Amino acid sequence: MRRRSMTVMRSGMIVLSAALFAALVWLLWTTIPWAAVRYGILALCAAVYAVVGLWALYQRRQVSLFADELCETLDALISGREVEGYHPYEDSLTAKVQGKLMQYFDIMSEDRRQSRRDKETIQSLVSDISHQVKTPIANIKMFTGILQQHELTPEKRAEFLDTMSAQIDKLDFLMQSLIKMSRLETGTFTLHVEEARLSDSIAQAISTVWAKAEAKQIEISVDCDPEITVQHDPKWTAEAIGNILDNAVKYTPEGGSVSVSVRPWQFYTRIDITDTGIGIAEEHYNDVFQRFYRAQEVAAQEGVGLGLYLANGIITRQKGYISVKSKVGAGTTFSVYLLS
Repeated sequence: MRRRSMTVMRSGMIVLSAALFAALVWLLWTTIPWAAVRYGILALCAAVYAVVGLWALYQRRQVSLFADELCETLDALISGREVEGYHPYEDSLTAKVQGKLMQYFDIMSEDRRQSRRDKETIQSLVSDISHQVKTPIANIKMFTGILQQHELTPEKRAEFLDTMSAQIDKLDFLMQSLIKMSRLETGTFTLHVEEARLSDSIAQAISTVWAKAEAKQIEISVDCDPEITVQHDPKWTAEAIGNILDNAVKYTPEGGSVSVSVRPWQFYTRIDITDTGIGIAEEHYNDVFQRFYRAQEVAAQEGVGLGLYLANGIITRQKGYISVKSKVGAGTTFSVYLLS
């Protein structure tokens, strides 16, 4: 309907312009007495009308070519083909519009790719969660069934209840870790970065592992000037350092040691957390920061493989980073770098 209206309007304009031209010719012909002048003006008007008509046809042709090139560009983008005849450095209207279309197409393509990555991440996350919760839930069901169906001695009943309590604690720890991970990945947690003393954040982190270190007779030492301040979120930074300390205590044999030292390093303040534990093979330096990664040799240890993943995410979002250096059987040093 709209195209038909445009056609009717265009035809009307042509008829109107022809009628006006004819009226002008008739007016000149009847009012000018000299025949030579009349014929000259008539010829001039005809020439002007012809030039205007040819110019209109030329413009219509250019618009048609412009539309065809844009349609070809859109067809190529939709079908995934390379756009032919595109000259990005050409100073023309077609090149500019093609560039904008391709820019918009790239943005939409990246959005689709990101959506696909997000979907794969969610699927992977659901799979990881189901795998992690399967064992403790199965154990709780098994011990519940035994307690309900068998007469047990008070000692055995207490043992089973303690085991179930440990499995419930494991589930609770897993859920809390998953909540933190979800907030980290979706960006829903908020960092409150401020100029604060680093020694306070480290002390808060150590308080979370002190009891475990005492139980294993592991000595924890700290070398940090109490006057050192950096821009960081004290709560989340303590969480990150605490996760690294937890790993250090967990994988250090009884009677070992864990040390924390702080010193300036280029544009950063560097926090070295060194243990005398089992160490990490060099080929697994990057793996330890992956979600749910656990080395085969520590599979029997408690944990779900989220601590270092969370620590890395927290520090990265504060424009810092974490590096690792280790020797199997001799210990590991995790270095946390925070902008000074």
